Amino acid sequence: MLRKILVILTAAFFMGYNAQAQGCAEPASDEGVNVFGYLQAQYDYGFAEGDNTNTFGFNRSRIGVMGVIPYDFSYYVMIEASPFKKDGPKAYLLDAFVTYSRYSFAKVSLGSFKSPFGQELSTPCHALHTINRSKFVNELTAPDRDMGLMILGGSDTTLLKYSFAVMNGTGLLVKDSDKYKDLVGRVLVQPNDWMHVGGSFRFGKATSQDETVTEPDERTRLGAEFEIEKFGFLVQGEYIWAEDKGSYLVGGGCGGDPELVQGSVKREGLSIMALYNLTYNLQPVIKYENYNSDISLGNNNMEHITTVGVNYFFNEWTRLQVNYEYKAEWYGEIPNDMIMVQLQVRF
Repeated sequence: MLRKILVILTAAFFMGYNAQAQGCAEPASDEGVNVFGYLQAQYDYGFAEGDNTNTFGFNRSRIGVMGVIPYDFSYYVMIEASPFKKDGPKAYLLDAFVTYSRYSFAKVSLGSFKSPFGQELSTPCHALHTINRSKFVNELTAPDRDMGLMILGGSDTTLLKYSFAVMNGTGLLVKDSDKYKDLVGRVLVQPNDWMHVGGSFRFGKATSQDETVTEPDERTRLGAEFEIEKFGFLVQGEYIWAEDKGSYLVGGGCGGDPELVQGSVKREGLSIMALYNLTYNLQPVIKYENYNSDISLGNNNMEHITTVGVNYFFNEWTRLQVNYEYKAEWYGEIPNDMIMVQLQVRF
């Protein structure tokens, strides 16, 4: 595991970072109320046997308000209104936090926000280069949103950029039922304006849901990442190692509800993505990822996903994405590829 982290860090050192987003948009810079949001209309077609996926829907449909209050305070609230999230038509609160920002080197946020872990999770949802986040990111960063207190500092122009949070560890707007808290953090080193290298961690405990177990469940996450952006090229890489003792979460991500599974497991995932900014507002993109949902089974449990796509920008507010996901399992080929088309509008 440590060797893989070192490989990613070394690759980054010899080869920029997007928004260090607590939510899905940048904080407001002006006083008053700012209404914002975005709509992602999508078409999915699945190739799996017995899979009847051939549907139109909304990947995300979000609206929010944010603003600055004199002096040194800002607020951010966002609602997810897509009927295809959380198995129901009801809108629900996604992010809601207040930030004290007098000191740029140590801002403080309190409320519900994204866990400050890793590259893909920290990328705003409307700025993802592929339609889907990597599967291992969705599963190994769950819960992706939580209630807590965060201290963060630095910017895209500073050598160091960091965020540390104390969080419930129970997930989106779920009250903590025990005394334990999760510690989550991310640090980036940005030696210039075209590359960064970084690492993340998460350590947490929770009372076991098995009443016969007296020891708390434990959760450990370690991650490494890099990004370079130069001459029209963007290359990103990320690795996450995870160990769960007592129970673990499967699924989740982007507002989904993960499933709790009893037992202990070690997991890991890796991705690398590259795109190029062509003329005529086109971005061809390719991403490879692999995910081992149980390291003890070796490669017999490895999944590989290659996403090939193109992004077209009508303007800075409107984007069309077309993705083909090729999925290959080490334990046997399964016809489960997917074609996705998404039209996104921001406001």
